[in-house]
Amino acid sequence: MRKVDVVVVGAGPAGLSFARSLADTGLSLALVEQQPRAALADPAFDGREIALTHASRQIMQGIGLWQQLPVAEISSLRSARVMNGSSPFALGFAAERENVAELGWLVPNHLIRRAAWEAVQGQANLELIDGSSVTAIEAGAASSVVTLSDGSCLQARLVVAADSRFSATRRMMGIGAQMRDFGKSMLVCRMQCEHPHNNEAWEWFGYGRTLAMLPLPGKQASAVITLPPQQAQALAALDEAAFGDKVTAMFERRLGQMRPASSRHVYPLVGVYAHRFVASRYALIGDAAVGMHPVTAHGFNFGLQSQQRLAQLLREAAGKGLDIGGESLLARYQRGHRLATRPLYEATNAIAALYNDGRGPARLLRDAALRVAQGVAPFRKVIAGHLTQATP
Repeated sequence: MRKVDVVVVGAGPAGLSFARSLADTGLSLALVEQQPRAALADPAFDGREIALTHASRQIMQGIGLWQQLPVAEISSLRSARVMNGSSPFALGFAAERENVAELGWLVPNHLIRRAAWEAVQGQANLELIDGSSVTAIEAGAASSVVTLSDGSCLQARLVVAADSRFSATRRMMGIGAQMRDFGKSMLVCRMQCEHPHNNEAWEWFGYGRTLAMLPLPGKQASAVITLPPQQAQALAALDEAAFGDKVTAMFERRLGQMRPASSRHVYPLVGVYAHRFVASRYALIGDAAVGMHPVTAHGFNFGLQSQQRLAQLLREAAGKGLDIGGESLLARYQRGHRLATRPLYEATNAIAALYNDGRGPARLLRDAALRVAQGVAPFRKVIAGHLTQATP
């Protein structure tokens, strides 16, 4: 049986970032991932564009991920508007109003995954076990035994799960989760636009659908269209010309004629919040802890924060010769990450529920909420400040 300090389950961006954050601690890590390493090294385009805050960029720079990103693929976000149906009232944010050059940045998800993979190459005390999954975890007083799908076992002082919002190891450890299935699907596709987007993002709550437009380099934009699942699949199945015409009409030609510039991808919308973030010698990070609805674009940012929060506690404990899987350390992690995520998780779900409700009373409330938000400067400042603040 091999012994390591930490077993990390899942080599997505959260798991890889966590491993990288522990690079100079002297701790030994085993990273367990179902995918083969070839897929990790060259992840396929999946249509998703990730909105990164200033704090997330700072974290990524600190662990060497940002430097691995192709500069030409990073798009600046300079302004944003939130719109409700045909209402003339819109909630607006602008970088210049906050005295910053950008509100944030947009980066393709597959390039973040590739950058995270490249950042850990050659890292000392890190072993990648690819093409394998965890079949059992037996937690003990001083260490846990992790059984892999090939029958081999690892002994570790701490197991950290970064294995998606539908985490299998979370269930193994008896941790439930609050899951909210919104009954909608999200279609994403890059579009070539006739008119410039001026680096402005839109969130447009219609009736029966929600539209988002994320500015990309040049005149490209990512169209994010939320619909009932059958409608989303029907839209995705249209030929190129019909799809372009349909999306152009949905956006009321605000960017002129739009035509597809990438493959189309459809994802179910399910929010997840684990009942606990820790168990005996076990911790959840990334989507395994908090899987956000994308309407406020904070899912990946929370994932980065979670790994940094836990890694910092482990770094401090390792430096003092303390137990890296101790109950008090894990309790501190859980407390901190709950305080950082729970309010926005609940607020995001409430926004998604309200602005996807097309009934008469909800329509009135939606418009009233946007009017209030538009007129209350402190409200806008809080949101803008969350985007532009640096890490503590």
